[in-house]
Amino acid sequence: MIKQNRANDSGNAEGIISRRGNIFEGDRTLWMIYAVLIVLSILVVYSSTAKMVYDISSKMTSTDALRNQIMFVIMAVPMIYVVHKMDYHIFRRLTPLLYYLFILLTIAAYVVGSTTNGAARWLPIGPFQFQPSEGLKIMTILMLARCMESRQATINKIALLPTSWHLTDPKQKRILKENTLPLLGPVVLSCIVILPAHTSSAVIIFLASVIMLYIGRVSVRELVKLVVLMSAAGIIGLSLLSAVGIGRGDTAGGRLASWVDEWTTDGKCTTVNQMSDTQRAMVAIHNGGLFGEGAGHSTSRVVVIHPESDYAYAFFVSEYGIVTALILMLLYLWIFFRSIEICRRCSSPFPTLMTAGLGLLITIQALLHILVQVNFIPETGQTLPLISRGGTSLLFTSIAIGMILSVSRTNEYNPKKRE
Repeated sequence: MIKQNRANDSGNAEGIISRRGNIFEGDRTLWMIYAVLIVLSILVVYSSTAKMVYDISSKMTSTDALRNQIMFVIMAVPMIYVVHKMDYHIFRRLTPLLYYLFILLTIAAYVVGSTTNGAARWLPIGPFQFQPSEGLKIMTILMLARCMESRQATINKIALLPTSWHLTDPKQKRILKENTLPLLGPVVLSCIVILPAHTSSAVIIFLASVIMLYIGRVSVRELVKLVVLMSAAGIIGLSLLSAVGIGRGDTAGGRLASWVDEWTTDGKCTTVNQMSDTQRAMVAIHNGGLFGEGAGHSTSRVVVIHPESDYAYAFFVSEYGIVTALILMLLYLWIFFRSIEICRRCSSPFPTLMTAGLGLLITIQALLHILVQVNFIPETGQTLPLISRGGTSLLFTSIAIGMILSVSRTNEYNPKKRE
């Protein structure tokens, strides 16, 4: 539970920083998890992209992919180091500016960005492609934490949504102005901006935000109303986008139909060429067994579509086995549990909510990725954080963990604990 205590959230940065001398500070366990995942990313990307040698249409070899991934790691490690050395008050002050900057960049990606697999998500920056929606996810969490911070004294009593459809009524106007727009406005705006190109990312933002609101003591009744309303709005929005041919509404519908078909039809006689991406991933998991086929020896890398990104976990199982893959899944859950432990040591609302939200963001994405591999949910296109090939996701996930470590670093030099 969060109690309102903002006395320590205003100005002791200099005193804290001057007492710190270690190179890597903050939660050591979180540093170890990060290091393990970074090393695994290099191994998985190199091994999974070996099939590029036999792909005539591919302009990249496995060596090129390895070189790029190492380059991204070399960029990410200094990034997390710099961020974890910064005082979290800086993140709070810069949040509104960065939030609206990433809103504009995400919109710009639809207009001048490059399109891959029917989705316009990337902005070209020299030889690289930048995905601004990854940054927007982080800034949405920080915006929500910032807005919830000033309402902790009464947040368990407020109406999150209007209590009547008569929105012109003074009482309903006050609810909209004081509660709905400040708290839900940034979340809804982010979901609307991201939804056309990446439905599952909008879902991740929404899920993390709802859990943050629960952690922040918003009443369960208000959260149930919010979930019902936003779910209905999301379904209607996707239907409208699909009807007018905008965004990925048809793709989301097709993936849902394929998922239902895979659960309701017998696929025993299906050939490899007729299999869906998820079915190929399940074949890879089956071939991996308990202990895997061995690093670099997976026979499923040619079968699995995008084993270096969308289906990295299935490829990991095929090489290292279910036992090791379960340990990998526990590492992502551990990130969340370490975040909660860091939250408990915070003495003010903003770092508490920011840390919980960022931990949720990483863990929810990882779990969605894993659930797709075993066909528990429809295909989402979500990558495995820190492991899948891709520079933008790696950099922004590193920044998110760096922010959590920044809060942990502050806690180490602030002996006052949460009561």
